[in-house]
Parts: sequence; structure tokens; C-alpha cells
Amino acid sequence: MSRGKVDRTPARSTGPSGRGARAASAAPAPAPAAGAAPSRLGRIPAVDVTPVIDLGPGSSLLPVKAVVGEPFPVRATVFREGHDRLGAEVVLVGPDGVARPPSRMNLLPPADRHTVDRHEAWVSADAEGPWSFEVVSWSDPVATWQHAAGIKIRAGIDVELMFAEGVLLLQRVIAGIPARTKAGKADRAVLEAAVAAAEDDARPVEARLAQLESPEVATILRAHPLRDLMSTVGPFPVHVDRPRALFGSWYELFPRSEGARLDPTTGEVVSGTLRTAAERLPAVAAMGFDVVYLPPIHPIGEVNRKGPNNTVLPAGEPIPADWAGSPWAIGSRHGGHDAVHPDLGTIEDFDAFVETARANGLEVALDLALQCAPDHPWVAEHPDWFTTRADGSVAYAENPPKKYQDIYPLNFDALPYDDPASLAAEVERVVRHWMAHGVRIFRVDNPHTKPVDFWQWLLARVRATDPDVIFLAEAFTKPPMMQTLGSVGFHQSYTYFTWRTEKEEIEDYLREVAEESAHRVRPNFFVNTPDILHEFLQYGGPGAFRIRAVLAAMASPSWGVYAGYELGENVAVRPGSEEYLDTEKFQIRLRDWDRADDHGLREWITRLNEVRRAHPALQQLRNLRLHAVDSTSIVCFSKTARSAAGDADDRVIVVLSLDPHQAQESMVHLDLTALGLPPGASFAVHDEITGADWTWGEHDYVRLDPAVPAHVLTIRSPR
Repeated sequence: MSRGKVDRTPARSTGPSGRGARAASAAPAPAPAAGAAPSRLGRIPAVDVTPVIDLGPGSSLLPVKAVVGEPFPVRATVFREGHDRLGAEVVLVGPDGVARPPSRMNLLPPADRHTVDRHEAWVSADAEGPWSFEVVSWSDPVATWQHAAGIKIRAGIDVELMFAEGVLLLQRVIAGIPARTKAGKADRAVLEAAVAAAEDDARPVEARLAQLESPEVATILRAHPLRDLMSTVGPFPVHVDRPRALFGSWYELFPRSEGARLDPTTGEVVSGTLRTAAERLPAVAAMGFDVVYLPPIHPIGEVNRKGPNNTVLPAGEPIPADWAGSPWAIGSRHGGHDAVHPDLGTIEDFDAFVETARANGLEVALDLALQCAPDHPWVAEHPDWFTTRADGSVAYAENPPKKYQDIYPLNFDALPYDDPASLAAEVERVVRHWMAHGVRIFRVDNPHTKPVDFWQWLLARVRATDPDVIFLAEAFTKPPMMQTLGSVGFHQSYTYFTWRTEKEEIEDYLREVAEESAHRVRPNFFVNTPDILHEFLQYGGPGAFRIRAVLAAMASPSWGVYAGYELGENVAVRPGSEEYLDTEKFQIRLRDWDRADDHGLREWITRLNEVRRAHPALQQLRNLRLHAVDSTSIVCFSKTARSAAGDADDRVIVVLSLDPHQAQESMVHLDLTALGLPPGASFAVHDEITGADWTWGEHDYVRLDPAVPAHVLTIRSPR
């Protein structure tokens, strides 16, 4: 979809801000009408702009993702006819409609014949809300003259003519620099001296040219470019969220297991409550977590209820009293999605839980699982919200060969979403009910089994009134669905991270999430979930738990842990299965949080979260860069955060062994340019895990063992 505009006003200098393009609306341009003539390219074409989410012809662009203060790259292929030079810049336009100062784009070195003429600028937004950006391109007469003069004058060709043309250009630049400010006066003085040197034919030619090519003159000319034949492409929409949409450490717990106990009289397990679960929150906060995520806390269905380890009773047999059921089988005679399970307490108890979490610096994320138990009130009250089979029965959930007899999926197609009697309207009411009780983050269960346009509708309505509310998609599904869910408004997504354990696939996946899909999908790297106990953890011992925690916490700005990880829980229900033995999905789990044999995992997790909070570089996604390592069992990546001036002021290098069983050693080969360091630099590094200090350079030896499988290095002082 072309969105080109051409400015054919006379060439001009545009003052200290360099602002040459008009302010743009923050909303995306409307799609062209059917049969309309295609948009024309700009006089200086800028094409293949990224990041952009375009659903195709006839569709408006969807906003790409960013958070406040997060740098993100804008790239475009900018070119022109002939050999004259050009320039380009990115202009951000805020929710207030005000254009921010432009960011100059730099020409990237071509990686191949398909990446010639690619230009890039990194930009960041300073407020939440709907933004947009434009790419402005122009003919650069100063750069054209600089190139030609450097060749011709040195060759003795048209020497005085070249100086005369240079003087005219410098005079145009001077005219555009305000003389009211101290900086403006200083810049004008430097350029006026250069004009005088160019006009002084009594001086040697080499001296005249040297003054025109001096670093001081070059810096001023870049800051105050002349823009001829200006063209603007855009606007391209960006939605800027609060920082928690990108950065946070998540901890998942089941309230019914927290504070649960054995009744000494009956020997039965007594459920924990929201009040007893709140007693666990200080320990969660002490490990450095930011978000406590609760699976569904609603009444659990009694019809077709499942027992420990997904046990199913033969038809007609009564459900045993000690079968707690799956929290995802929502709804019973006690209520539905807007109710609290009576064993957990009341809505007042939930409010108290949220308040305790807030007092401990934690946000509460609540599961939004849009499915029902057979005895959910909706089944009787709204049969049109479900699918009826040929025999008159309601279809239960299936993912053949798996069957979920305790869950009925919902049918969103009975009524338009905007109809007050629709299922969609009821879901919005439920979401807003929990928002009113302090929930600002929702973890959405299996969103890929519901219509994508429903999510686009719901998330847009919530964003319109409460833009701080965050939705995490638990969608382990095909990439097109995951990418589209992110495109239509989900702030974060679960990922394939859990199944990436080998070096090559880890490196490929880190490139994908950091470079290819970050504008659509923000990853949340959960190391385990109630559904997923990967074989790497089952058989890797404590070293495996340390390795996966480092990889998740250092590579992704958002990562998550399911309770029990810090105890090293690693027993599956059977060989070849990723299900935990005695999984909390179907029963209450008793844990001894005071046990001493946790292999130091709590301290390990705590230290990782401390490092994350201390280093802005680890709070970003798009800044991850991989480095070469000789060993196939060690990965190395770095993250760099830059100051407002563009300098690299926080640099973290992570070197991680992937072997949980034995020590690994290798040479690491750092890309110093990616670290913002000059070739051949040596620098002091501090290991944030062990406290050790070393001097490193481009090539470094490492030896890592399962007890401490990683170096997390911060650069102290380049030399």
C-alpha cells in the first residue's frame, strides 16, 4: 500500500531542528477507494519502509509495537536517479499531533544485492498512546557538492567554479541557522569562516579545501541539511504502551495450593485460599518478580470433573469429594466467569489479595479462559453461545486424540459483537468486572481457538478506555496465528522458547524474536508452565534449571516461572510426557517452601532479576546481538542500551553453556562494533553472577560448568 507525498516547494534550509516535513496525523491514512489511481512515488523515492503491519490491499495499516522510551529501528530503501547525493530522516508524530525533531537516517552496509540503499534510524517515543512516523527524503546538494569538490578540486578541474558553488551552498545553510542562540551564533561563525576561506584565492587551494572539509564544518552541515525536492512517505502507525508491556518478570501460582494443608483428623487436603495465597506474595516479591499470575479463580464445574493426573471416571460414577478439578473448567452452580470459587474466598478476599500484591510491588495478572464447564450458568441461559451436535448434545472441547469432556468451547458467531445480547458483549463485561477489581493484566488462555476479529474488537474497546490494560496471548500454535494475534492488539505472547534447547535453534529463534517479529509480537519466555515440563528440565538436573533461567531472563525482557521451578520440580507423569506428575491443573499440591535442598535456585533466580532491574539494556528486545563461539555447546549474545546522545552507556554480554552435565570451554569472538567499541579495544568486565573482574577484548577464553553455567558481564571501562 503506497502512501507517498511529494513536496515540490523550492529548496530551503529548515533551521536548527532540521524540520522539513509538515506535521502528520497520528492516525493511519485511509485505504484508497476501489479503482482509485495508485499513489505516486516521491521525487526521491523511499520504499519498503519497516516496521509496518499491512494486512493487504483495501486494509488500513495496523500499529506496530513500542513502549515508552524503547528505541526501535525504522528502515527504508531510499534512492534516486543519477549520481547526486540524497538524505533521509524519520519524523515521529505524537498523540498530540506534534511532530518530534527528526532523526537522521544512516546508510546501512549492504548485506547482499537485495539490501542496497537501505537507510536506518533508531527512534523512541516519550509518551503512551497512538503515534505515527514518516520517512522524509530529499536531494542533498551539500553532500553532492562535497563529493564532487573532493574529486575535482584535488584534480585541478573547475577549481574556482567548485569553490563558488560551495560558497552559495554555505550561504544558504547560514541563512537557515538562527542567530538568536549562542549555539546558532557559533555555528554561523564557523561556516562564515569557511566561506571566507573558499573565497580567498590568495590562499593555497589545499588550505581552502581543508577548511571546507574540516570536522567542525561537516558536523554543522549534517545538523543543518539543505533539503531539495523533498518527499514524504507515511504516516505509519505505532502504538506506544506502558513499559510493563515489554519488561517484567512473571511468577505463576495456584492460590488453592498456597497455604493448603492436610487435615490431621480426616487426612484430606484442605484448599488454600486467596488470603493464604497472599501470605506467599512477600516471598515472590523477594525473588524480584513484578507480576503474579493466577490461573482461573472461578467456580469449577462439577459435571464431568476430572481427577488427579487427568483421571476420567466412567459415566455415572459419582465424583470423589477430594477431586478439586481443573480451574480451566469454569462455572458451576456457584457462578461463572465473574465469580470467585467459594473454596478460595470472596470478591473481598480477591480485593485484599490485589492490595497485598500492590503493597509488595507486584501487579496481578488474571487468567481469561473463554470456555465453560457443562454446568456453567451460560449453558442453560444462552444455549446459542455453544455448538449443538446432531444428537442434540453440546460439543465439548477436543484436540484429537485429546478430549476435554469437562469443557465446552464457545461459539462467537450467533450475534454481531456489538449486539448487547452477544457473547462478545458478555466477555467485555467480564473483563471490565475484573478491571474494576484491580486487574490490569490478563493472560488469555488459548486465544487461537477464538475468532481473531473478536480479539481485535475486544482489545480495541478496552484500549480506548483503559490503555494501560495488558493482554498476554497463551497461543502455542502456528506462526501466522501467533503473529496475527500480536498484530491485532495482544501486547505479549507465549513463544516456542520452551522447545528451543540446541545452539543453532536457540540462535535462530533469538534472531527471529529480536529482529524479525518484534514489531508484531513481544515474547514472554516462560521456562515452564503447568502444561510444559520439557525433557531438558526432566533430565538435566539443577544445571538445566540454571541454564534455562539465564537464557530466558537475559534474552527476553519478559520472562516467567511457574511455581516449583525454584525447587527444581522435574518429575513427569510418564516417560515421554511433558505433563508434571500430580499436576496442579487437576489437584492441590502441597509444597514445603522452607526446604533447604533447592540447589540454590531461589538465589539464582533472585540474582537474575536483580541484574535485569539494574541494567536498562536487559529491559529491551530489539537490541540483542549474537556473537561467535567456537563451541557448539556455548552461546553468546549482548545487549546495549544507548543514551539520548546515542552513546552506548549500558552494555551486557551473556556467555552461556547449554550443557547441564559437564563443563564446557571455548573461545568467544566478540563483534566490537555491535558493542559500540572501536576495533582492537580492551575493556574491563564485571561478572554480575560471581563478582569476578577481568579484562576482555575481541577474542576471549571461557570455561563454564553446570554449577555456574554463565557469565553475565557488564562492561566497566573501555580502553
